[in-house]
Amino acid sequence: MQLGRLLVALLGLIALLSPVTDARADDPRWVFYTGNKTRYVSPWFEGAHRIMVPFGCTRAPYYAPDSRCRDKQGFHHGIDVAMDCGTLLYAGRDLRVVSPSTLGPAYGTRPLRLRNSALGWDVVIGHASKVYVKEGHGARRGWRIARVGDSGAPDGCHLHFERRKVGGGLSTAAHPVKLLGLKPRPQN
Repeated sequence: MQLGRLLVALLGLIALLSPVTDARADDPRWVFYTGNKTRYVSPWFEGAHRIMVPFGCTRAPYYAPDSRCRDKQGFHHGIDVAMDCGTLLYAGRDLRVVSPSTLGPAYGTRPLRLRNSALGWDVVIGHASKVYVKEGHGARRGWRIARVGDSGAPDGCHLHFERRKVGGGLSTAAHPVKLLGLKPRPQN
C-alpha cells in the first residue's frame, strides 16, 4: 500500500517537473515547402498555424511544371496552412456561398466557394471535412463556415485558401495573403 502511494507521489512530481508541451499531435503527413516557422493567426481560422505551401512557384511535387517558374517548379494558386483535422474555419468577411461545382477533385469532396461581388473576388477553400453554410446563403464575418479536413489532400489536414476573380478559374488566382489577414502569433 505504501509503495503504491510512493509511486503515485513520484509520478506526480515527475509531471510537475516535466516541461509543458503542446498536447496537439502534428499530422505526420505534413511537409513544409517553406522555411518559415512562424505560426500565424487569422480571422479565418481558430488557433495559430504554419504555412505549408505558399502562393506561387513551389517545389511541392503535386503541381505540374509551370512556365512562370524556374527549375520545372509548379505553381500553387493558394496558400496551404497546416492545421489539425477539425479546426474551425470562420468567415473572415461578409460573403455569399456560391456553387463550388467548377472546382475539381483536388479541392476534396466538400470544397467551399465564397463570394464578395462588391469587392470583385471569390474565396476558394479546399479540403473541408464539414461545411456549415449552404449555397445561396450569406455568411457574416465571424460566422463558423467549415472544419478543416484532408479530403483530396495528399499531405494531411490543412486549409487551402485561394483568392480568384468573381466566377474566375485558376488563371484569375491572385496572392491571397492580404485577404487571409495573416498576423504572426503574439508572443506571451
